[in-house]
Amino acid sequence: MADGPSPIPPLKRRSWSWRSQAFRGVVYQILAVSMIALVAWFLTSNTLTNLRIRGIQSGFDFLVQPAGFGIGETVIEFDSSNPYWKAFLVGLTNTIRVAIIGILIATVLGTAIGIGRLSRNFLLRAVCTAYVEIFRNIPVLLQLLMWYLLLNELLPPSADALNPAPGMYLSKGGFAFPVPVWVPGYGLMLAGAIAGIALAWLYRRWARAQFAATGHARPIFWPSLAIIAVSVAAGWFAGGAPTALDMPEKTQFNVTGGAAVTPEFLALTLGLAIYTAAFIAEIVRSGIQAVPWGQIEAASSLGLNRKRQLQLVLLPQALRVIIPPLTNQYLNLTKNSSLAVAVGYPDLVSISNTTLNQTGRAVECITIIMAVYLTLSLSTAALMNWYNARAAIKER
Repeated sequence: MADGPSPIPPLKRRSWSWRSQAFRGVVYQILAVSMIALVAWFLTSNTLTNLRIRGIQSGFDFLVQPAGFGIGETVIEFDSSNPYWKAFLVGLTNTIRVAIIGILIATVLGTAIGIGRLSRNFLLRAVCTAYVEIFRNIPVLLQLLMWYLLLNELLPPSADALNPAPGMYLSKGGFAFPVPVWVPGYGLMLAGAIAGIALAWLYRRWARAQFAATGHARPIFWPSLAIIAVSVAAGWFAGGAPTALDMPEKTQFNVTGGAAVTPEFLALTLGLAIYTAAFIAEIVRSGIQAVPWGQIEAASSLGLNRKRQLQLVLLPQALRVIIPPLTNQYLNLTKNSSLAVAVGYPDLVSISNTTLNQTGRAVECITIIMAVYLTLSLSTAALMNWYNARAAIKER
């Protein structure tokens, strides 16, 4: 006799009694949130009351008032008649610029040094080890001051600027380099670059699919680079092949024209990147060494050379160990950029200090700094968590 359909289990009703663990959990969470909100309200109310008693103005209305000071290095145009909020925006862009360029340099340099520490070449391994041991054990503030003093003491004045390459000048005034004069043709060139990146990504996916299906590893880096280069060249030709450049020129007193970055920016970016690269190198080295030795033996048995073993076996598995501490180093570099005030670079903290001295709005300025760095840190962590999820090995 065939069994009949299984009876539908009765729906579990939520119990609202104190004996229910779920109910107690909801109550505890409500109490915790209420307590945090109460403490925040008390601190805010107490601070505002004390400020009012002492006759100290409060509020963010000062942000729309003219700043009254200039900023030596800006990504966007700024003068003393602009409001304070634009000064904070300039400081934010300066901070982001240092963080992004510093992270890129530190990642490339740290990865190379970390791999070099595992080299079979004794001299290369010794040099990489010395780099790590020296730069990670010297406080970052001292390194920033060292780079700043070196750039200001060793470089010649602007009138005698070094010319390391055509159109490039290096002096106490900073590093000047040529930039394209914007014409509509560069828009097509940019569109070609975007299209090239998309095509390179599609090729990378196809190459990996072919490797999974046939076991034949196809080159990825150089073909992808060629695709991007051809796409950029096609966009450049389609836009009329523009070649106009704003070239810097050395005059009797200084260097004019082109674009330039100041010694303060160079000292801050190089100092943070070189310091952080020492920690990234150790993260990469330990991540590679965390891969079981059996994986290397299996790769060797397949006939893969050292480069292929690193590219196809070691690094993909090491990323699970590398990415979480790497995220911490990215966050540290971004937050350490607040030391820019020591070398005179106008970052967010430096501009906030100037604003605080002029307006007396200490609580508001500190709140803005905290909110900005919290947002930058959470955004960086979210991006790295997404990449960590993408890089995780999918087990069957």
